[in-house]
Amino acid sequence: MDIKLPYSRDGMMLHLDDTLDYEILESSISSMPKTNQSEDALVREAMAHPIDSPKLSELSAGRQNVVIICSDHTRPVPSRHIIPFMLQEIREGNPQANITLLIATGFHRATTREELVNKFGEEIVCHENIVIHDSSDKNAMTSLGTLPSGAPLLINKIAADADLLVSEGFIETHFFAGFSGGRKSVLPGVSSRVTVLGNHCSAFIDSPYSRTGILENNPIHRDMLAAAQMAKLAYIVNVVIDSDKKVVHAVAGSAVKAHAAGCRFLRQYCQVIPEKPADIAISTNGGYPLDQNMYQSVKGMTAAEAASADDGILIMVSDCGDGHGGEGFYHALKECESPQALMEEILKVPQDETKPDQWEYQIQSRILIHHKVIYVMCEKYRSMAREMGFQTAADVNEALEAALQEKGHNAHIAIIPDGVSVMVQKPK
Repeated sequence: MDIKLPYSRDGMMLHLDDTLDYEILESSISSMPKTNQSEDALVREAMAHPIDSPKLSELSAGRQNVVIICSDHTRPVPSRHIIPFMLQEIREGNPQANITLLIATGFHRATTREELVNKFGEEIVCHENIVIHDSSDKNAMTSLGTLPSGAPLLINKIAADADLLVSEGFIETHFFAGFSGGRKSVLPGVSSRVTVLGNHCSAFIDSPYSRTGILENNPIHRDMLAAAQMAKLAYIVNVVIDSDKKVVHAVAGSAVKAHAAGCRFLRQYCQVIPEKPADIAISTNGGYPLDQNMYQSVKGMTAAEAASADDGILIMVSDCGDGHGGEGFYHALKECESPQALMEEILKVPQDETKPDQWEYQIQSRILIHHKVIYVMCEKYRSMAREMGFQTAADVNEALEAALQEKGHNAHIAIIPDGVSVMVQKPK
């Protein structure tokens, strides 16, 4: 059997001998009842029937300073099918409204003009007011008080000063916030680095509730939700996308209830339960744009972690053409004595002293303590990955053969074609 795994823009073929013991764990989004509605129509339908909220045109009436928080280049949000309709509705309610598209970069690098055009199209980039959030610019932030955790909430002044704050986004499983979308537009989207660091502290990341698909009792979600409420995020348009990055479902309305409805919808299609713990687990980060670096690829790796036995071998298929994706992430893993020693060091760090990238290398350490990881990635950065404690391979078939040599050809293999689209329930 041949399976095409998402890898960069083109994919990579995995060749499986029929004698192998394997199972495929994937989202059942493709099994959704088919609709004749276009992506645009799905979004417009959701906006026509907002959940627990007036329509956006009604909300914008009398509001002069309207801000739409938009996703950045690291998220495959189909903004071309969302933003034009949000702009249209706002202007229906108030033709004179001053509208700003605030790009929620969170802790990421600035989005380029080319990336903005890819997201929105030339027309919007040329004619709308677009501002790119910079979490490190202290002068661009304002304080809204203190979050439930005790961390300060500092957000972009443009968002804080809005007469009406709304956002777009997409809902997928998230490896420590439970699900993406909704409240994440504010925290981490347009928050100060101080606030993001406090939210991603070691104690929160270490919580057993800070896992894929979990919102209840999740301390990270709790602070994110509070941040959105304190920032007065009034309305969202969030979508669910399929493996081709196409809109298959949309929700609009209240930042709390519309998001919750979207999460409930997605859960029924993304939860998977393996037959048994895997000796070898193969995962991806869903291809471009999410597999641009190793930092982001930790997400897809957690799906393999959840599917595996404690000593299972994880194979991560992710191009990583931009390299490690975070200096702190790179140096922590390269320079540590061992993953266990690094973890012990991280857990001693107080909330207000959280370091950049700490959460990512904390989760990566958790994985490396229990698993050997083989990275299938671009040639340019393989030596760097080996410095960080990973094995590497040029091809997924080469990696699988190496894992089979160690685990035996009777090993149980879990194949997760898109590790960021599934919620793997750990097998008994």
